[in-house]
Amino acid sequence: MLCPVCSTDVPADSVFCPKCGHRLADPAPAGAKTPVERLRGNGVTNNEPEQQLWHGSYSPKAMYGQWLLAIVVTLVALVVAVLLWATVFVPLAALAIVVIVWLCLAASYLYQRLSVDYMLTTQRFVHQAGFLRRVINRVEVIDIDDVSVEQGFVERMFGVGTIKLLSSDTSDPTLVLRGIDDVKRVATMIDDARRDERRKRGMYIETV
Repeated sequence: MLCPVCSTDVPADSVFCPKCGHRLADPAPAGAKTPVERLRGNGVTNNEPEQQLWHGSYSPKAMYGQWLLAIVVTLVALVVAVLLWATVFVPLAALAIVVIVWLCLAASYLYQRLSVDYMLTTQRFVHQAGFLRRVINRVEVIDIDDVSVEQGFVERMFGVGTIKLLSSDTSDPTLVLRGIDDVKRVATMIDDARRDERRKRGMYIETV
């Protein structure tokens, strides 16, 4: 079958032209294989060596806002302790509050830092989660359908944020990556990797 726009010879069951992207037919009926599944079923694979593009974890910058708040709480507690030094209970309570706040923040950071690990290659995104019990999930970049970024006000100031990946992976179709440093660059890298992999497989980007 020839594409009516660019005259490229395309398979008869193609929905889009792999060269120009022109729609050739209506979407496949329910239960039909997706373009990715057809490519894999026909033995179309990417034989190029897999290369690591990025490796990261939870960034300490993601907690800058909480640490700033803890500093404010500490200063307030010190002022209260100085003003009410004559009363033994108040300074001790203020000191206890400061210690608890900083211990909680330190424990939260260590847990986040040690419980997640991310790696992006030219073919896969590997997500490891868990502290005592480790779960490793691998998503083919060709299966990633959408990459979005979320940032709060303080996060925008320091370039960190959350990346959400939507994919056709059945084990975990939604991956949420929190505390990613240089979040916009990393999100762009993931999006570029999935587009490059689809082009290498001979797929037009809108067919999935």
